[in-house]
Amino acid sequence: MRPILPTLLVCATLSAPPALASSYEFVPAPQNDLNRMYRIDKVTGEVTSCQYGLQESGGGIGQTVCFGAGEGAGAQPPSEYGLVASRHAREAGVFRVNYRTGEMSICFVLVKKEQVVCTQQSRPGAEATEGVQTGRTGPSATPPQGGRP
Repeated sequence: MRPILPTLLVCATLSAPPALASSYEFVPAPQNDLNRMYRIDKVTGEVTSCQYGLQESGGGIGQTVCFGAGEGAGAQPPSEYGLVASRHAREAGVFRVNYRTGEMSICFVLVKKEQVVCTQQSRPGAEATEGVQTGRTGPSATPPQGGRP
């Protein structure tokens, strides 16, 4: 007679889901008249996006239009990534944040190229490097927020 316990352990191991399966986070664009949703792979930081699109012919219910990862939106070094939407009602992009390093970048859809693109990862207080700007470079187009009038 064979022992049942080792056989049960083998069966349980084979039917278990992979422990390292990718997990995703989804965040809507803050723009209140845009039906766009961003997705990030929480381990690799890759950002993609989808939105609803009208069907030009056929009178159907429409279609899901998705944008793949373009420049800067592809996989980053493995870490713990997330997406944060601002509260700016006219902003179509989101922030990609690295919770382990504190780095951030801005990601948005370039509709003409049909891609999500992201700026280079940076963090406040980090030394300025080529292509990364710290602080303001000119007057802000965003009105002051949260202060007294």
